[in-house]
Amino acid sequence: MRAESPAPARPGFARGRRLRSTPALRRLTAQTRVAPADLVLPVFVKQGIDEPVPISSMPGVVQHTLDSLRKTAHEAAEAGVGGMMLFGIPADKDPVGSQADAADGIVNVALQQLRADLGDELVLMADLCLCEYTDHGHCGVVTSSRGGVRGQGGELVVDNDPTLDRYAAVAIAQAQAGAHLVAPSGMMDGQVAAIRAGLDGAAFTETPILAYAAKYASGFYGPFREAAEGAPQFGDRSTYQMDPPNADEALREVAQDLAEGADAVMVKPALPYLDIVARVAEAVQVPVSAYQVSGEYAMVEAAAANGWVDRERAILETLTAIRRAGAGQVLTYWAVEAARLVTR
Repeated sequence: MRAESPAPARPGFARGRRLRSTPALRRLTAQTRVAPADLVLPVFVKQGIDEPVPISSMPGVVQHTLDSLRKTAHEAAEAGVGGMMLFGIPADKDPVGSQADAADGIVNVALQQLRADLGDELVLMADLCLCEYTDHGHCGVVTSSRGGVRGQGGELVVDNDPTLDRYAAVAIAQAQAGAHLVAPSGMMDGQVAAIRAGLDGAAFTETPILAYAAKYASGFYGPFREAAEGAPQFGDRSTYQMDPPNADEALREVAQDLAEGADAVMVKPALPYLDIVARVAEAVQVPVSAYQVSGEYAMVEAAAANGWVDRERAILETLTAIRRAGAGQVLTYWAVEAARLVTR
């Protein structure tokens, strides 16, 4: 018995597969692309070490010496990465984070060296917060406690307005050291206005502010605590960072930062908050960044180490998802590697 021929497709029959049949066709029709210039590399630089120190919860990431940081910065520039975000770990921490704005503070020294090395080749961004510099690990000045006396079991409370004065001082120090851009991440009310006033008053009117405008009190920051050597008693930050169930509030926070003078805004974390990234990108007409945080990085690295996911595909897929949601720039610990992957 003769086999029946397959029925011909009806005229106009849509076949999405037609544009997926070869890698070249898929590249040609891709709606979202990740380019090296879209990526920002977060880095940690530590005072008083002679060799880079591996971070156990973030395989492949280290606490840098000044020399190893300079080498990494050159590699990032050569790969076409758009920028670097600097975080510092001082040798000594105190209640007000005095090393954050000290002329010989580790980030400020690093900025001076990198700016001298690279000029304007790479955008040097300075995370502007106090949590890496304070002995209590909070993002601001602790002037009171709830439920007891500080040091005797009371919950530490950050005093918003005195913290703003510290942020302004840190911003000026970072700009003086050579930062192209300052990035306040403390989520204090009024922080952008205070920083803008401080920069303008110190004649840094051209220094832009990238505001961590929608930074959530997330469970994905765990490995960062190890990387930045955060105080173990840093406590609950949910009184000043955003509550994860809230989306409309993110738009209000973004609008407030823009009204105070922010030049660009950020959503943090990235993957658990892609809906926020999309809503912010639709609502504003300034650059929108998203931070692929330490916990996101660690999850992929752990799964890949166990053979559960294809590591390179997972890296590129997550970055594409963040860009597809609307982020113009992505902060990622894979920035240099990803830049090479997308251009090979």
